[in-house]
Amino acid sequence: MKTTTRSTLGISAALATLLALGACSSEAQGDNAADTTADSGDTISVTHAQGTTDVPVNPDTVYTFDLGVLDSLTSLGVDVAGVPDAVYPASLSQYASDDYAKVGSMKEPDLEAIANGDPDLIIISARLSESYEELSKIAPTIDLTVDATDPLPSFTEHTETLGKIFDKEDEVAGKLTGITEQIDSIKAEAANAGNALILMTSATEVTAYGAGSRFGLIHDVLGFPTAADIASEGPHGEAVSFEFVKETNPDILYAIDRDAAFGESTDASEAVLDNELVNSTNAAKNNKIINLDGGSWYLVGYGLNNLPAMIGEVAQAL
Repeated sequence: MKTTTRSTLGISAALATLLALGACSSEAQGDNAADTTADSGDTISVTHAQGTTDVPVNPDTVYTFDLGVLDSLTSLGVDVAGVPDAVYPASLSQYASDDYAKVGSMKEPDLEAIANGDPDLIIISARLSESYEELSKIAPTIDLTVDATDPLPSFTEHTETLGKIFDKEDEVAGKLTGITEQIDSIKAEAANAGNALILMTSATEVTAYGAGSRFGLIHDVLGFPTAADIASEGPHGEAVSFEFVKETNPDILYAIDRDAAFGESTDASEAVLDNELVNSTNAAKNNKIINLDGGSWYLVGYGLNNLPAMIGEVAQAL
């Protein structure tokens, strides 16, 4: 606002002008205190899985392909403009609507749609790691893949990064404290709860996962002893037979239905695991076969809303 004052103006006119200027200045200061946006030009340097990137503070248009990050942003009340065209679990079902731009799949970005949307920030994870360079040419891109070999510190670091980007550091700190308290309360019992085996079913195929795997939360974070040494490579587990399950004889069996995660079934894993060999295990005899939510575990994973829900499911064995 620019004001020109000439000496011929009366005293009353000058006072009126000064009052108006003061009101405008106070209003502007109030707006700035309440809302710092990307328009301010502020940026922070973010170290992530593929390097270091300068990103705007409080970016206006955000695209994310990682549902765990989407879950965290939802928990923090951050608006997201673009998401993958995917099957969304009930907790994130609003993102299936046309209110959100669909900018590709969880494994393949639609580069043209992304460029046309002119995002201020793109967030990806392991499924799109190979597209990082292409996406970085469109907008600042960060890879917030959770390290399966050290999941909780990795998730904590990524979530604190989101807090800094979106000016939500206090909210993030409070939610992480709650998660830590929840974990500590379960770890106190998990060590003596018996050994556990994690199985994922897909049609009639059965895959086992152990410590250091994508589902290692149960062993690595919550402290349930492993029922067997399971070989794993990246996100993949080890194909096993029902004879293996019988010989392993877990005290607790956690089952994840991959088909249910994609809306292809509702209880396929229960049918697949309902056989004589599995029913001979301690887990079956003691009613310790726990069916975990496929969407939460296979599609979403570590998020500020979803992680407490996952931990709560695991705690059913206690």
